[in-house]
Amino acid sequence: MIPLAFFALVFLLSIPLWAIGGATGIEMFPGLPVSALQAFCPAIAATILVYREKGRAGALILMKRAFDYKRIRGKMWYIPIVILMPLVMFSSYWLMRALRMPLPGANIPVIAIPVMLLAFFIAAVGEELGWTGYAIEPIERRWNAPTAGIVLGVVWAVWHIVPYMQAHRAPRWIVWQCLFTVALRVLLVWIYVSAGRSVFAVALTHAMANVSMFLFPNLGSHYDPLVTCLVIAPCSILSFISLNRKRISRSIDNV
Repeated sequence: MIPLAFFALVFLLSIPLWAIGGATGIEMFPGLPVSALQAFCPAIAATILVYREKGRAGALILMKRAFDYKRIRGKMWYIPIVILMPLVMFSSYWLMRALRMPLPGANIPVIAIPVMLLAFFIAAVGEELGWTGYAIEPIERRWNAPTAGIVLGVVWAVWHIVPYMQAHRAPRWIVWQCLFTVALRVLLVWIYVSAGRSVFAVALTHAMANVSMFLFPNLGSHYDPLVTCLVIAPCSILSFISLNRKRISRSIDNV
């Protein structure tokens, strides 16, 4: 079944933050409106629903999945978890340079990276306890992992539209960023299924994506989601194919 109650609750919990963001125009960070605090709504929504279904014990089990790194199948998986999204953003930067698009010099604030990683990891946990820890498996059971990645990616993208608008992003930027968001979710589902169904692994990959985006020149001001979509698309397609092969393999094994 599709966790419609979860999706509805996430959007409902986000509305007050959207209202505050629209009324105040406050940015916690350049390009990051106060409505971005909606990152914690999926975890809150999932905890509420799990508590209703399974009580306090179930809610604690869900929260502990934020650090379920022991599920990761071997240390080699940390390579794509940590390196993949920085490589995608690095490739995007150099593709933009090759296309002679307007770009300042690469100025990476190395000192700020640990702080950014911690902040974005906390935010990613707030999201992934809900999207991955609660929602992905019911959708996967309803269809399959590849389709689940797309379905959840579409919901995830739509949920981000209001903060994008409040960050004064152009319509073209929002459209391409939504496509990038769907592609990224397919990658995250691939990591989740392949690396041992670890929420920690997905949250860390998610955090690395956000850190890499804000390490783009001038704190992400020159990040172009159209270019990044071109770079991430092959990775996302390969992830989709890999998930589909796993599904077919399991189907044959069960015959």
